[in-house]
Amino acid sequence: MKITGEQLYKKLVDEYKIIGEKGVINFSLKNLTISVETKDTVGNLLQEWLKAWMMVEKVEFEENTNSQTFPDFHLDKENKKKGLLEVKTFDWDRGPGFDLANFDSYCNSLLESAYRVDSDYLIFAYQMKGSQITIKNVWFKKIWELSCPSGTYPIKVQEKKQVIYNLRPGVWYSARSRFKPFKTKEEFLSALNETRYQYPQTRHSNGHWLKNVLKNYEAHTGVSLIVK
Repeated sequence: MKITGEQLYKKLVDEYKIIGEKGVINFSLKNLTISVETKDTVGNLLQEWLKAWMMVEKVEFEENTNSQTFPDFHLDKENKKKGLLEVKTFDWDRGPGFDLANFDSYCNSLLESAYRVDSDYLIFAYQMKGSQITIKNVWFKKIWELSCPSGTYPIKVQEKKQVIYNLRPGVWYSARSRFKPFKTKEEFLSALNETRYQYPQTRHSNGHWLKNVLKNYEAHTGVSLIVK
């Protein structure tokens, strides 16, 4: 069954009713089974569970064989420019601390694969008590709906010792958040471009970056974006 990311989300949330459900994480070796209470395994396990669930539901997909590269799943096996799905998870009590993408890799990838900006993100928020996890919420978003400005740069990033490493999400689900998510992909691309101008390591090579990204996007999609 071939479905879009949004249809997958509705199937998971509205039909399967995953929100509020509980799971238990155990590990067995020979005759000893232990309860796993560390959170560093939860993200990978939820992604593995999602893969198994999609197989049971006969959802057509292709998993990325390299877990370190984008995306996690292709929902359109014929057209690899569409149906790109990233799966993210975070601890509900701590807030979203995951990476949206590596800053340099993402910016470079848009020069050749600008359609990546339209990728879908499926985000699971979980709460863990002992070895039991509860799915608190699930969202289906685009990258610009997760990303936001920050006090340092026009776009929120993870920066250490004045080196930008990753694009980071805001708290998109909270009305109290100081910085709100971008409303459009054009706003997102503009903020990314301005950040590249402000960031010393990309400032001098940024002259034609946005122009080339927009040109590549139109070549792949036939859509001309206007970014100020």
